Amino acid sequence: MTDLRRCIAIAATISLLTASTYAQRPLQVYVLVGQSNMQGHAKVQTFDYIGEDPQTAPLLDKMRDAAGDPVVCEDVFIAYLSQDGDTDGAVTGPLTAGYGARRSVRRSDDKIGPEFTFGLRMAQLHDGPVLLIKCAWGGKSLHTDFRPPSAGAYAFSNDQVAQMKKRGKDVQQQRERRRAETGVYYRNTIAYVNKVLGDLRRYHPDYDSKSGHELSGFVWFQGWNDMVDRGTYPQREARGGYDAYSECMAHFIRDVRRDLDAPKLPFVIGVMGVGGPIEPGQKRAVHANFRDAMAAPTSLREFRGNVAAVPTAPYWPRELEEIGARIQKVKQMAKLLRTENKRGPNADGKMDKRAQLDYLDKYRAEVVGAEDEATYKRGASNGGYHYLGCAKTMAQIGVAFADAVYGLR
Repeated sequence: MTDLRRCIAIAATISLLTASTYAQRPLQVYVLVGQSNMQGHAKVQTFDYIGEDPQTAPLLDKMRDAAGDPVVCEDVFIAYLSQDGDTDGAVTGPLTAGYGARRSVRRSDDKIGPEFTFGLRMAQLHDGPVLLIKCAWGGKSLHTDFRPPSAGAYAFSNDQVAQMKKRGKDVQQQRERRRAETGVYYRNTIAYVNKVLGDLRRYHPDYDSKSGHELSGFVWFQGWNDMVDRGTYPQREARGGYDAYSECMAHFIRDVRRDLDAPKLPFVIGVMGVGGPIEPGQKRAVHANFRDAMAAPTSLREFRGNVAAVPTAPYWPRELEEIGARIQKVKQMAKLLRTENKRGPNADGKMDKRAQLDYLDKYRAEVVGAEDEATYKRGASNGGYHYLGCAKTMAQIGVAFADAVYGLR
């Protein structure tokens, strides 16, 4: 046999052995759950912004193929349960961009959440097939919507009851309504995860029943609806004002492990980071207290070493936030011009529409500038509560979640 033929034969043998080894690996299953930021509102159009930072440019290279399109990862598949208007629906397939928030489950809105780079990172870390099960719905709370069974019923405080009576609401009717809403999305999540686990071949073509699967980790990324809820957390500006969230989170972890029959399931809490790191002197007690409450379960003895809190504030797009604040000033000025506010440049009401537009163009050029406005359009695609819809932010968060949950293994 010539050297060339011998090399080809060896390469073919190695390829067959590698494929065989890959197929014999247990399917690694990760569950991603939360509300709108787990859904993800970062549009693909903001990918270019990732490459403008030398620190994140290498990450963008992994997110795109040779043609510059979002990569399709054939090793990682996703089963995604989310919302289609008022109807819940699921979508499945190989991991790529588009499994973010959707107005219709049947159509991609070209958005990503943490799942995209989470899955790409897991493909690097695992020498075998990976399946992501993602359950996310916008605008949901832990205290009610995701409330776990062991946390018990949601109880209105005396102040909440007094407010209901003051507004002429039927207290008993409100209690019944809350009872009906409690835990709905917790149960939907557990039911869907168990449904997928019961038919894994349907959700990943490389699943081998002989090799089986491993439920390898759970990531929770939620918080906005609880953080802004004064009724449930009336002392939120005081230390300990969100203790009820910490207690409910601990129940959630215990119940998930019990209901998925995975008592040692690695669990990651993605700590809300909207607004970025809290600088010295900033009056952001609500943000600080809520972040502490989210991370608090990791200090419980039963969770040490198997539950981790991952701060997402370090990935906040500070540059875009600053530009966005100036863009907002321009919008406010436009409103002043339209309403002939006494404090505005159109206080005498003599500016016609053409004059208003001319004035606004000059004001925009002075306050924002064309270069910064273009930067904002490249990097941001949504509101602040959605991390400005910045793919650079979501991509880094996804990798951080993956490294954290894999590290717990």
